[in-house]
Amino acid sequence: MDILEALFTEKDFFVDKFGADVYAVGGYVRDLILGRTGDNIDLVDLLICHHPVEDIIKALEPDGRVNQVGKSFGVIKFKIHERTYDIALPRKDRPAASGVRGHKDFIIDADPDLPIEEDLSRRDFRCNSIALRLINGQVIDPKEGLTDIRDKIIRLTNPEAFPDDPLRVLRAARFASVLGFEIDKEVYQASKNLNLSGLSLERVTEETFRILLESPQPSIGLEELFKLDALRQLFPELYPLSLCIQDSVFHPERDSFGHHTVWQHSKITVGQAKRLAEKFNLNREEELALLLAALYHDVGKSRTTAWEFKKGRMVITSKGHDIASAEITHSAFERMKIFSWNGYDLRKTVPSLIRCHHRASELWANKNKVTKKAFNRLAADIDGNIELLVLLDAADRAGRSDKPIEGLDEQSVWLLDKFKELNVSKETIQPLILGRDLIGLGVEPGRNMGKILKKLYELQIDNEFDTKEDGLRIAVQFVGNDNT
Repeated sequence: MDILEALFTEKDFFVDKFGADVYAVGGYVRDLILGRTGDNIDLVDLLICHHPVEDIIKALEPDGRVNQVGKSFGVIKFKIHERTYDIALPRKDRPAASGVRGHKDFIIDADPDLPIEEDLSRRDFRCNSIALRLINGQVIDPKEGLTDIRDKIIRLTNPEAFPDDPLRVLRAARFASVLGFEIDKEVYQASKNLNLSGLSLERVTEETFRILLESPQPSIGLEELFKLDALRQLFPELYPLSLCIQDSVFHPERDSFGHHTVWQHSKITVGQAKRLAEKFNLNREEELALLLAALYHDVGKSRTTAWEFKKGRMVITSKGHDIASAEITHSAFERMKIFSWNGYDLRKTVPSLIRCHHRASELWANKNKVTKKAFNRLAADIDGNIELLVLLDAADRAGRSDKPIEGLDEQSVWLLDKFKELNVSKETIQPLILGRDLIGLGVEPGRNMGKILKKLYELQIDNEFDTKEDGLRIAVQFVGNDNT
């Protein structure tokens, strides 16, 4: 591969502006070498040497949008042709204080004349400590990052400086998962006893979402969070699953050491959900909701698991874990400040899917006698996200085996077909009678109107009426009764 040919189209623009002193750096170069990127990339990291930040801004302003997000420490954002460039001066980082640190607790010394090799030496992993000179394609690789890329391994650039930025622990897990690289044992050693409490919730959430969405196998990243001690420190709702065993008859899946844990089942379920999300072409928002539901769907087992003697043996049961899981997930999202993502309501959707994830199987188990009323109620309780619930149910069952799921089984196909046959969908469960309809019948806005609307919706979901006209006739009776 001609590495210069594979570079972004604005290469010559920057060379014309800054000559031989501009470099592509970091993850962009790594992905370029791996063949994972090209001209469709929307974010590129650049390093410009021997030019003060004021001169860089002045040179760029006529041609695009400049955002001086970090001018004081030599960092700006520049957008041109719908692509954003993070542009920085060479710099050194020093921890601002001892004790608990976050990923921003640094004193940054930007120096346009600092040798580029010194800037590369401050970076997290050797595979990211590479620069590419735009003018001629020269690769600057003082830490042998090319060797690590070839060997698919994540090694520390500077072991002594690694603990200064605890976010690197999460990044190691993400890189291992997204790139399929192994983590060098020195990274585990450096992460041991590292206090992660200073990390911002926003960055923890961002790295977690990227593991789920960008990884071909998210279970790799999730397991690395466990091995790097990030799961215990940052995900207190999930960590107990690694200590919670499951019945080996009903849940034969086990880890490499033979443990039948809920954590192992949860990781496999996430992987199966990922495959189904791809097969069904879910958008990114729906995919994230499904993967989060898969990750947290059994989190309540840590509170509900018990031994019970039945069927002639001691059995591990977790009665009511679906309700407990939804409650714990809601609290976890509250703690982590997870509300919506790209406008999609994760806070509402994910717990509702978890709360109802066994009800799909209950419909199947009673398929010879269930009525439309049961399908209506389930659809209403999950706000019409029928496909997501069916996929979660399928991934949960497939989570008892490492064998990749190929598609939906008989139970899932029946469920989707039955919802369609009965004409139950997100649209059909919307309330047919609204407040303005009751106003037309003389009902004043207020608590009484709310009570009537609630009764009418319950009757609609119970299949007592399915047209607006029938609903209004019943509403008239309610209003008449209230007036007598």
